[in-house]
Amino acid sequence: MPPPGVCLNIIEARYKKDGFGKFTKPQKFLGQDYEQLKQYCLTRGVSFIDETFLPDRRSIGQEILRHGILSPSELACVEWRRPAEIVRFPVLVLDGVSRFDFGQGKLGNCWFLASIGALTFQKSIFEEVVPLEQRFDENYCGIFHFRFWRFGQWEDVVIDDKLPTINGRLIFVHSKNQNEFWPALLEKAYAKVCGSYSDMIAGTPSEAMMDFTGGVHINIELSQPSPSLWGLICRAGKSNTLMGSGTPPRTSGNEILPNGLVAGHAYTVTGIKEMMSRGKIVYLVRLWNPWGKGEWKGDWSDRSPLWQTVSPEDREMCLSVADDGEFWMTFEDFCKFYADIDICGLSPDFFNESDSSQWTTSVYEGRWVAGTTAGGCLNYRDSFWTNPQCRFKICGGYSEKDGDKNIMVSLMQKPEKRNRHLAQNLHIGFFIFEYKTQRGKFTEEFFKSRAPVAQTKTYLNAREVMEFFMLKHGEYLIVPSTFNPNETASFILTIHAKSETNCYDNSGDHKHELDEKVKYEEVDAEQLQRLLNENILKGDLKSGGFSIDACRSMVALMDSGIRVSDDMLNLMALRYGASSGHMTLESFISLILRFDCMNSK
Repeated sequence: MPPPGVCLNIIEARYKKDGFGKFTKPQKFLGQDYEQLKQYCLTRGVSFIDETFLPDRRSIGQEILRHGILSPSELACVEWRRPAEIVRFPVLVLDGVSRFDFGQGKLGNCWFLASIGALTFQKSIFEEVVPLEQRFDENYCGIFHFRFWRFGQWEDVVIDDKLPTINGRLIFVHSKNQNEFWPALLEKAYAKVCGSYSDMIAGTPSEAMMDFTGGVHINIELSQPSPSLWGLICRAGKSNTLMGSGTPPRTSGNEILPNGLVAGHAYTVTGIKEMMSRGKIVYLVRLWNPWGKGEWKGDWSDRSPLWQTVSPEDREMCLSVADDGEFWMTFEDFCKFYADIDICGLSPDFFNESDSSQWTTSVYEGRWVAGTTAGGCLNYRDSFWTNPQCRFKICGGYSEKDGDKNIMVSLMQKPEKRNRHLAQNLHIGFFIFEYKTQRGKFTEEFFKSRAPVAQTKTYLNAREVMEFFMLKHGEYLIVPSTFNPNETASFILTIHAKSETNCYDNSGDHKHELDEKVKYEEVDAEQLQRLLNENILKGDLKSGGFSIDACRSMVALMDSGIRVSDDMLNLMALRYGASSGHMTLESFISLILRFDCMNSK
C-alpha cells in the first residue's frame, strides 16, 4: 500500500490554497504556534521547554558517537544550559551581523555555516530567517523562532534556548563574542528541522542556502568553466544572492593541504573584484573558511607581494592581513582548486546579461507512487507514460546565439523521513518533449514515436537536479521520473523561463496555471481499460482483466466522463487496493459506487 504521503500531499495542497506555506503565512513546524506558546509561558511565569526537541541525547543524535565527534565520556558530560546560565548578559545580535561573528564547533556542518556566512551579506533575507525582535530581557521566557523554506513551503520553527555545553562552553557553533547567541540558536533550529544535531553532519551549501531563500539555485562545476562564468558570478555578486563553493574531497577527510586549503570543505564566496595589476586586469575571488581561520597561501593571499602591484585604493579596499579565514585568489586558481560553485538567489534575474529581459517562474508539485504513477525513466517505455506529466508553453521570441539559454528546469525530491541522515535520495531526472495540440494525458504510443528535445544529462541521487536549455517558442511536455519504476517519492518541478510561460499538470486533474483553475480530462473506453488493467490489476490478467465492453459501460455510466488523474489513481490504490497491489471485486464495486456518487453531485 502506498505510504501516507498521498494524503499528506492533499492536506498540504489544501493548506496552500488557504495561503499557508507562503513567506507571509508560514506553516507551523510540528504544529507549534510561537505566539501562543510564548503567551502561555509568560502568563504562567515559566520558561519554555520544547517537548518536540527535548534537551537530551536524542536531540544530539547517536551519529555523533559513530563519527567520533564526541566520545561516550564527553557525551555523558553534556549539559544543556540557557544563555543566561552561560554568560551574565546574553543578546541575540550584538553590533550587527557578520561572517566573522562565529566559528565552527565540533559538528561537521561546515556546509551549513558557510551558508550562514553568505546569509550575513543579505541583511533583508537574514532578518526574515532570524526575526530580530526576539530578546533576552523584555518578555523573555526561553522561547525563540526561526523561518526556513522547506521543500516548497515556508515553515516557522520554534525552539527553546537550552544549548549543549561541556564545562560551560558551547560544543557546536560559537560566537567570537560570548554574549552573542544568534549563531547557536539558528543552528539549533536547523538541527530540529533536520531531526538532530548529528543529522547536520556533511552536506552542501546549496541545501541551506535554498532553505534560507526559497529561491532559485544553480550549481556549476568548475573543472571546465565556460567563458560566461565570470560574468555570471559578477552579476550574482551584485544581486541578492548567496554563494558557496567546495573543495574536492580526499580519503583522509578534512586534510589541510600545503596550499592552505582544506580538502572536502565548504567555503563562502564573499567577494568578486576586477583590478589592474602591472597593466593588466586581474580577476579575483574572495572566500571565507567557516572555521574562522586557515587560509590560502598562494598568489593574492594576505601576505602575497602581488598586493604591492595594485593601486593603494584597491589595496586599502580589499586587503586585510588577519588569520580570520578570509582570503583572495585568482579566478583561475579558484576554478583549479575548487570543485563547484553554488549560487542561490531570490529570483533568476541574475542569469540575464542585460537588464531588459525578465524571467518568469512556474512551479508544479507532484508525487511518484509505486504501481500507479512511478513509471521509471525512458528505458522502461511500457511504463514511462504513467509518470506525472507537466505541460508548459514558451511564448515570445528567442535567440539562438551560442550559450544563450532561455529556460532552466529544477527537479527537487522531498524526503520521506524526518531525520535527514535517514533520507534516501532516489536517482531522479526528467525528459522534455515538444508536441502539437493534444488533449489528455500522453500515452505509451506518443513516447514510442517521439524523441525528447532535452533531458537531464544523467539521473542523480541528489536532493535536486537542474539543467539549462535553449527551447524555441512552442508547447512542451516535461516528464519527471525516478530512474527505476515503482519508486515512491514526492517532488517539486520548477520551470524558470526568459519569457512568459504557462505550466500545468497534465494528469487530467489539477491544472496549475497562474489562476490555479481545476480541469478534469475525460478518458475513452480503451484508455480506461489500460488504466484499470495496468494500474489496478497490475497486469495480472488471469481473470481476463477488465474487458473493453465493461469499460464502455463504465464510460457510458459516467455521463460526463470518468475523471482519472494521477492524484486519483494514487488515492484509488491507497483507499481501495490491498498491500499486494491488487483490488478485490468488493473493493472495486465500492470504488465504482463512489465514482457514481461523485458524478451525480
